[in-house]
Amino acid sequence: MKILAVCGSGLGTSFMVEMNIQQILQELNIHDVEVEHSDLSSATPQSADVFFLAKDIAEGGTHLGDVVVLDSIIDMDELRTKVQDTMQRFGKL
Repeated sequence: MKILAVCGSGLGTSFMVEMNIQQILQELNIHDVEVEHSDLSSATPQSADVFFLAKDIAEGGTHLGDVVVLDSIIDMDELRTKVQDTMQRFGKL
């Protein structure tokens, strides 16, 4: 399984979300999920199984497929909940 954290430029925001998702996956003892980051224009539906996007660019990512929209990219509680929900949907929890 692969998760792609996506932001407008593919630099700071998506990299931070990627690192935070990796931390949460470690806390959940899930090790068979690949996490990367990308800019929105480079992301394709084939890039990952699920995409995490901030709400300010979510409209631009509707073509990607399975999109998880983050209301706040710095809210670890929200991210933890959404990662857990995603892992349950994919049978990883």
